[in-house]
Amino acid sequence: MKKIEHTITVKWRKSVIGRPKDQRKTIQGLGFKRLNQTLTLPDRPQIRGMISRVEHLLEVVNGSERKPG
Repeated sequence: MKKIEHTITVKWRKSVIGRPKDQRKTIQGLGFKRLNQTLTLPDRPQIRGMISRVEHLLEVVNGSERKPG
């Protein structure tokens, strides 16, 4: 039986211009390269914590399940 990996889809909605440096680094750490980019990330507590730090700049599109491999 394979383990199901949960994912979360996030879209970067607002610019980091004029925001503190730690918020810019968090957006970069999540893997965003450009505004309005959508990423599917693993749903882990570390990722959730990063999202909560910059949730005013992001939009959580959905959470889903997928089988690895």
